[in-house]
Amino acid sequence: MEPAALRNSVPPERAVPFIGYVVGVVTAAIVVAAAPLADLPARVSHLPAAFWMMAGLAVISDARPFTPPIRRQSSAILPSICFTFAILLAWGPGPAIAVQAAAGIVAGWRMRHVPWRALFNIAQHALALAAAGAVIRFAGPVSLASDGPLGDGGPQWTDVAVVTGAALAWFAVAYGCVTVALHLRFGGAWSPAITGGLAFELLATGSLLLLAPILLAAAHSTPWLIPLVLVPLYAVYRTSRLSSEREQYSRVDSLTGLPSRKALIAEVTEQAAVHAAKGARGAPDRHMALLLLDLDRFKHVNAALGHAVGDRLLIEVGRRLSDVVREQDVVARLGGDEFAILAPDLTGVPAARELASRIAAALAEPVSLDALPLDVAGAIGVALYPQHGTDFATLLRHADVAMYEAKDGGDAVAVYAPESDHHSAERLGLLADLRRTLAATDSGDMEAAEPQDEDVASTTRPRDEIAMYYQPQVDIATGAVVGVEALLRWQHPQRGLVDPEELIRVAEQSAVMSLVTRRVVDDVVEQVAKWAAAGIELRTSLNVSVRDLHSGEIADQVVDRLTRYGVPPDRLQLEITEGALMADPRRVLTTIGRLDRIGVAIALDDFGTGYSSMQHLRRLPLTEVKIDRSFVLGMAEDPDDAAIVRSIIDLAGALGLRVVAEGVEDESTWRLLHAAGCHVAQGWFHARPMPADELVNWLARYRPLVIGAGTESARVTSEPLDPAGGPEPDRPISGAVQQ
Repeated sequence: MEPAALRNSVPPERAVPFIGYVVGVVTAAIVVAAAPLADLPARVSHLPAAFWMMAGLAVISDARPFTPPIRRQSSAILPSICFTFAILLAWGPGPAIAVQAAAGIVAGWRMRHVPWRALFNIAQHALALAAAGAVIRFAGPVSLASDGPLGDGGPQWTDVAVVTGAALAWFAVAYGCVTVALHLRFGGAWSPAITGGLAFELLATGSLLLLAPILLAAAHSTPWLIPLVLVPLYAVYRTSRLSSEREQYSRVDSLTGLPSRKALIAEVTEQAAVHAAKGARGAPDRHMALLLLDLDRFKHVNAALGHAVGDRLLIEVGRRLSDVVREQDVVARLGGDEFAILAPDLTGVPAARELASRIAAALAEPVSLDALPLDVAGAIGVALYPQHGTDFATLLRHADVAMYEAKDGGDAVAVYAPESDHHSAERLGLLADLRRTLAATDSGDMEAAEPQDEDVASTTRPRDEIAMYYQPQVDIATGAVVGVEALLRWQHPQRGLVDPEELIRVAEQSAVMSLVTRRVVDDVVEQVAKWAAAGIELRTSLNVSVRDLHSGEIADQVVDRLTRYGVPPDRLQLEITEGALMADPRRVLTTIGRLDRIGVAIALDDFGTGYSSMQHLRRLPLTEVKIDRSFVLGMAEDPDDAAIVRSIIDLAGALGLRVVAEGVEDESTWRLLHAAGCHVAQGWFHARPMPADELVNWLARYRPLVIGAGTESARVTSEPLDPAGGPEPDRPISGAVQQ
């Protein structure tokens, strides 16, 4: 995957330290090799035939170096080290360094190395041979070093120890030199640079080094046995070549010729290390983006025209992507109709979005296959390193979330936003906590959840974590409190008060929603019964989710709780949204019909924000329509909002429905609603949501607002306590928070 041009280049910002290091290694090699090489001319005429045969085989064998199938970007493994290490053991470092240099020149030419890289490889091998020679000199000569035949006893165990130590010294120096060079050249953490190819190179290089004493033992018998070592070396070469070919094949998509998922993973891992170093330096191009593209309607092409046409379409898409991206970008096919583009060296989100927009524009033109134009547009999700993830799996998942966000919104491009990720680790943890809290509450096992130590007595118990708050609904004409809406609140023991919208959004994606509904219905009906016993007759509204309406279990739960607590059905009202109605009208209408026959009132919540048809609105057994707060909040300043509110009131009046306005926060809005004929108001102008016991106190203090009276005399004598026990948000949250 790494082209020769990249292997022989150095990033400009790393040129000074890297070239300095190369010069240092070459200088050190010259210093340590000077003395052994100076003695070499006097010894050449005395070197035996075995030496010359090994030297010749070393140079010849490096014309076919081993290319390891690993991501570590070091030199290929040179077969010559087997022969040069044997020469070191028998005739010392001078001849070994000279032969290794000659073999290195051949290997550099064969692999098309630029001069500085070939010189560095020769130098690091010279240092490795010098280190191994130092170990041999320190431990004493081995019996293999003599030019004559071996002694009667053959090599001793001490020879094995010395050879092993020398081999380890050789490997440590050579591997260390390359590791430092890789770190200086590509950056990143030290750990990947050290461990990236350690196991493979230790096995491959170690095998060649430890083959040297066997080669020498054979040479002591007759030099003509030396060429036989080429047979196992060729076997190793062929095995390495086949392994590399398989590795290369696994990194290329067979249909499009683009890099595969495996190649993309490796490229992201490598580039992440590079960009981490850029980030540490504060470089402007320290960002990297992973773009995920999914084609629209590709399965329709396969179904209508056949897979052969679909394959040709994918090939053309791959070609277009390759043409539009930058030279340094990597286009990969992940499978099916999914493509990914890795874009390094970006300055931030705008640059990533601009690249994604260019790609989308390139795909906007139809592809003509057999004179048939085919649309190939798709959605592109963008995730950036390091903002949205630092590894391939995280970046891909977040790009996938963004891609589906683009599809849902009808956009061509979307950048990952945490709030759009309904399955993030944080949300999954929140969902698990909610499930445990509800399960502990339903099981009645309070002891298991209570703190065991007096020092943590303030820990919130499960029954205290989930609570219902109630916001009054006031008749605009009379000022009387005619009902309340139940609002769910969750005081998490670690996170504090959970955003109600977040709570419902997380729960509604899973079966936990049924547990939430069961708990809400239980608490609300029980509370209505308590109020009735105290002489307080209030209609209480609560929201139900799409999941509840589809299953139909909500009707059974309501009947069971009303019967258990002896509450009349007309004291309870269930609110549904337009989105829930349109999701599956038949099933929703069936559930609503059952609830209506029970005697439970049905209200349509957030009216005006969905897409309900008049036919469905006419057929529903509704008693109430709630105007969404987004219209009510702005009606005093925005004529369009005021017109929408008046239209909804007129429509509901024509259908004989009661109208409730949410989000009433000031007197001017209240008076406009009164003039428009709205029946009921709900909002902070009258009261904030509050716990049930505080609601009783508030009702005792409440004085109805009368048209023409002063505002102060029309409101309660004192504000209700903060229902959350802390600062309130700027705006009340209803609708999605009302469960």
